[in-house]
Amino acid sequence: MSLLQAASEVRLNAWAPYSGFRVGAAVRGASGVIYRGCNVENAAYPEGTCAEAGAIAAMVAAGETRLIEALVIAESPRPVPPCGGCRQKLAEFGGPEVPVTLCTTDGAARQTTIGELLPGAFGVAHMAAR
Repeated sequence: MSLLQAASEVRLNAWAPYSGFRVGAAVRGASGVIYRGCNVENAAYPEGTCAEAGAIAAMVAAGETRLIEALVIAESPRPVPPCGGCRQKLAEFGGPEVPVTLCTTDGAARQTTIGELLPGAFGVAHMAAR
């Protein structure tokens, strides 16, 4: 299964009764296994979760902590990038060189990397004692 197929399929499971904006994400762990996630809205809006966060949570729950590729898909006029929080989550588990593909359900795609999405990312090195 490809990342695109995995993200496209899981997008259909999104819980988006308020916005109607369903998003699917898939990440490939270092083992090669693909993990999927979809957005889950909540009537208390800040309590919802993003598709990227769900895919990363599934990866971590399976025991992996390194991703090597990510893909996000949504029904939108142009490819939708991850929100700021999800950019930080991607950077936590993948290096700046990790490819990220942003797709629409109509077939448009944009290739980028975690580093391009989040230049100057905050990381563990910032917390090192001096």
